[in-house]
Amino acid sequence: MQSAGATIVKHYSELAFMGFAEVIKNLPTILDNLKFCKQDIAAFNPDVLVLIDYPGFNLRIAKWAKANGFKVIYYISPQVWAWKESRVKLIRQVVDKMLVILPFEKDFFEKKWDYKVEFVGHPLVQVINDFLGSNQGIKKEGKIVALLPGSRRQEIAKKLPIMLEASKAFPDFQFVVAKAASLEDDFYTKLLSDYPSVSFVTNETYALLSKATAALVTSGTATLETALFKVPQVVCYKGSAVSYQIAKRLVKIKYISLVNLIMDKEVVKELIQDELTVLNLTKELDSILHDKEKISRIKNDYDALKKLLHQQTNASEKAATIIVDFTKSTSL
Repeated sequence: MQSAGATIVKHYSELAFMGFAEVIKNLPTILDNLKFCKQDIAAFNPDVLVLIDYPGFNLRIAKWAKANGFKVIYYISPQVWAWKESRVKLIRQVVDKMLVILPFEKDFFEKKWDYKVEFVGHPLVQVINDFLGSNQGIKKEGKIVALLPGSRRQEIAKKLPIMLEASKAFPDFQFVVAKAASLEDDFYTKLLSDYPSVSFVTNETYALLSKATAALVTSGTATLETALFKVPQVVCYKGSAVSYQIAKRLVKIKYISLVNLIMDKEVVKELIQDELTVLNLTKELDSILHDKEKISRIKNDYDALKKLLHQQTNASEKAATIIVDFTKSTSL
């Protein structure tokens, strides 16, 4: 956003805490950030407030904004279809227009909750198409396994060591970690110190995926990015014991990866919490490196996934057009 001309008054990395226990521990910081953002919005006095993702924080901002007379657009719906479905009642009250990026979300809101939303397509489709179009010289190298352990320090510390141990079973492959730009090199250097054949790259995740034969990926948007690059993957999740036990009782979805959720079936293997072991990960990685039938099936499902997400127009342009038109209509 900054490169496109936006002024960043507080970076989202200062607000990102994952897991129930972690949120409670950092509650004073979160409350201070909420206060700061409300004051900043009031001082700026926008015609329309556009909230992007991050529901735990943004729904509180939306409630405050609506009460203070601001029009609210929400881009990228909170995952109310996964848990806390009752939040739809609040969304209907405080969000004037919702833009969704997953195809099943439109039916969820409109058929189940009688709340009209706009499906704009997923912005990653165009972003990755543009990347591939401008980097046509990049070819699969056949011996690279991408490791995408996440962007938060605490999740990387739990998952990357398991990924690194699994790498020992594949001496013929080069393992490369996609480093989070917000974290210092030393954090990764220490984790990789016992694995001299493993390297890391910064701000080169797409270049890495464009060359990779397979990937080990933390749950989240990265699973979808990996799929759009047609890289077979194993999805990895491991959180704190407390957070996982709470989530297990509250979350009501069959899968944790966007790939499987959108396709409504197991396209890629998910290793969750206690299932994420070196032994299991080694077995699953071996299958997506050497089982040709499985590799072909995954890639065919990836093609079907892309068709579900594709729109006639660029998703980001469509979202921007809707936002501008809404702003014009409400300012008349």
